[in-house]
Amino acid sequence: MWLTNSSIGRKVVMSVTGVCLILFLTFRCAMNVVALFSGEAYNVICELLGSNWYAVAATCGLAALALIHFFFAFWLTMQNRKARGPERYHETARRSEVSWASQNMLVLGIIIVLGLILHLFNFWYNMMFAEIVGMEGLAHGPADGFAWIKETFSCWVYVVLYIIWLVALWFHLSHGFWSAMQTLGLNGKIWFKRWKVIGIIYTTVLIALFIIVVLAFAFKCAPSLCCGACS
Repeated sequence: MWLTNSSIGRKVVMSVTGVCLILFLTFRCAMNVVALFSGEAYNVICELLGSNWYAVAATCGLAALALIHFFFAFWLTMQNRKARGPERYHETARRSEVSWASQNMLVLGIIIVLGLILHLFNFWYNMMFAEIVGMEGLAHGPADGFAWIKETFSCWVYVVLYIIWLVALWFHLSHGFWSAMQTLGLNGKIWFKRWKVIGIIYTTVLIALFIIVVLAFAFKCAPSLCCGACS
C-alpha cells in the first residue's frame, strides 16, 4: 500500500492525522476559553461529554490518530536520518533556510508526548477514566472539570511544565501546519508563503489562548510552590 510503502504516502498519513489533531486542539481551546468566563458552563460541557458512548468513541478515535501520527513521525525521522547518514550534521548546518522546528521535530515530539502524558494524568484519568471505572475518593467529581483546572494550575510546577509543553507544541504546529498543506498539494508559488503566514498566525493565537487559560487560573488560584488545591 503506497500510504506505508513510500515516503510520500507516510507524509500524507502524517499530514491528514496532523490536521485532524489541530482541529481537535481548536475545539479544546474553545472549550477551555469557556472556563475563563463561567465555571458552570464549562462543567455543563464536561458533563455533556463525560463517559458517554460518543465521547468514549471520539476519545478512542483521537488516541488512534495521535498514535498513528507519532508512529509515522518517528518512522520518517529515522528514515531521513538513515538516508543522510553521517553527513546529516554538515547538511543541516549548510541549509540555513531550514527552520529550527523542522530540524528538531524529534525533540519537540518527545516533549509533546511527555506533556500529553502529564495532561492525561491530571485530567483524563481523574475525569473520564474515573467515571468509567467508578473511581471513588477523588478530590472532585469526574464532571467537575472547573475544579480540576483550578487545582492543577494552583501549582506553579504544573504551570511551568504546561507552558514548556505549549511552547514546544507551538514550534511543532508552526512548522507542521504549512508542511501538511504542502504535502497535501494545497500550495503553489503564491500559496506556499501564504500558508506559512496563516499557519504561524493560527497556531500563535491557538497556543496563546491555551497559555492565557493556564496563567489566568494560576494567578486566580493563589499558586504556591507545592501542588495542592486552591484555598
